[in-house]
Amino acid sequence: MPATPLILASTSVYRQQMLQRLLLPFETVAPGIDETIKPGETPLALARRLALAKARVVAWQHPHSIVIGADQVLDVAGQAMGKPGSMDRARAQLLALSGKRVIFHSALAIVSPRGALVSVTDCRAQFRTLSASQIDYYLTQDQPLDTAGSAKAEQLGIALLSELQSDDPSAIVGLPLIALTRMLTRFGLDPLVRHD
Repeated sequence: MPATPLILASTSVYRQQMLQRLLLPFETVAPGIDETIKPGETPLALARRLALAKARVVAWQHPHSIVIGADQVLDVAGQAMGKPGSMDRARAQLLALSGKRVIFHSALAIVSPRGALVSVTDCRAQFRTLSASQIDYYLTQDQPLDTAGSAKAEQLGIALLSELQSDDPSAIVGLPLIALTRMLTRFGLDPLVRHD
């Protein structure tokens, strides 16, 4: 392990798989925070706040560690669209997203004994015009009840989109690895330097 342990404040299997690509040893801790949007809060502000809150709560429990918090919020014309929680809500979300342009705000926060950094990488996406049968087939395959806007882009959900623009292709999964590498390097954890 590095002298300062690295912790991912997330139980997301997909974020864990993404972080493993950097070949840095890390552990995961569930942040367990309230993700309710505040009145008047923009989707961008919500993503930043939640990423930082996740990192801070775990850093408070592990004060000598470098903690990564991440959150992704789907921005539909300035309104945040959250996780559906049920198949009926997922179907309604995807019907509403059909043919629309949206922004996925993928926020990162790092909290360590040396300070904190926050970054947001945007993914601008165009949803295909989707039929009810396409939506139903997708829902049975991915069952995306825990994904913002019901669009699980790390699986079949990528087929919901006709276009995706971002400075970092990994951001669509919710852990922008280019921004994360830049941030970790500032804290002495360059993935291209051996850490054992």
